[in-house]
Amino acid sequence: MNDILENDVNINTYSPLTLAFLGDSVYDLLVRNMLVKQANMPVSKLNETKVKLVNAKSQSKAVEKIMQSLTEEERSVYKRGRNAKVNSVPKHCEISDYHSATGLESLFGYLYLQGKMQRIEEIFSLIIED
Repeated sequence: MNDILENDVNINTYSPLTLAFLGDSVYDLLVRNMLVKQANMPVSKLNETKVKLVNAKSQSKAVEKIMQSLTEEERSVYKRGRNAKVNSVPKHCEISDYHSATGLESLFGYLYLQGKMQRIEEIFSLIIED
């Protein structure tokens, strides 16, 4: 796994939407992992619960929980993702929520590429605290 993370490219040169592309999967995996550890339930129930947690509105609320705990560098990555120009926004969500969620996903992608798994877990723990 460590070999995957090693490359000569400066992570700061990645597009925020590229970081969000990766971060979306990282966040999704964290939620799935949490749900499976909580209870052994039918896959349909797992997926139903996951969809409630991995969506623009929920991710936008998650940002509110973690913003004060982010470093200046992390806030900068989040803002780059939030402010990135997207070509389309799903009809079922507010554009502000979508932009905020994209920022969160960018942050998770950025941290993942840096191999900062412990920091990812710390941030995710703040999100699921309640």
